[in-house]
Amino acid sequence: MSNKIIIYTDGSAFGNPGPGGYGIVLKFGDKRKEIYKGFRKTTNNRMELLAVIIAMKSLKTNKIKVIIHSDSSYVVNSITKGWVFNWEKKAFKKKKNVDLWKKFLEIYPKFDIEFKWVKAHAGNPENERCDKLAKLGAENPTEIDTEYESSQ
Repeated sequence: MSNKIIIYTDGSAFGNPGPGGYGIVLKFGDKRKEIYKGFRKTTNNRMELLAVIIAMKSLKTNKIKVIIHSDSSYVVNSITKGWVFNWEKKAFKKKKNVDLWKKFLEIYPKFDIEFKWVKAHAGNPENERCDKLAKLGAENPTEIDTEYESSQ
């Protein structure tokens, strides 16, 4: 049995804004799960961040170390460099995606998570799979990013 959960996430948008989607690959030992969804109008950064949130929400335990790989510098740097925690202290003034960052901050403390940036389109099979899943979602948008659309 593995002692950590490995997650890969990716987001995509055709146009920015435009139809978008996220893709997730979760791995624990020999178990694997893929998740994706598409939204009719959103942004790439929203989908990158939403992928991380959905991945965390899908975990059935918080007793195992989690490693999340993302090719989004926006997401990884915001967390690992502590920017999001400073934004929160300043009530997210002049920041984008506040609704999603607040959701992230509700869930994040419940887990032992390490974030790792992975270069996009560099041959990493799991990152490539997430990219395909995110694009599949964007090509078949079934959801509405209500927060984003209502802010436009």
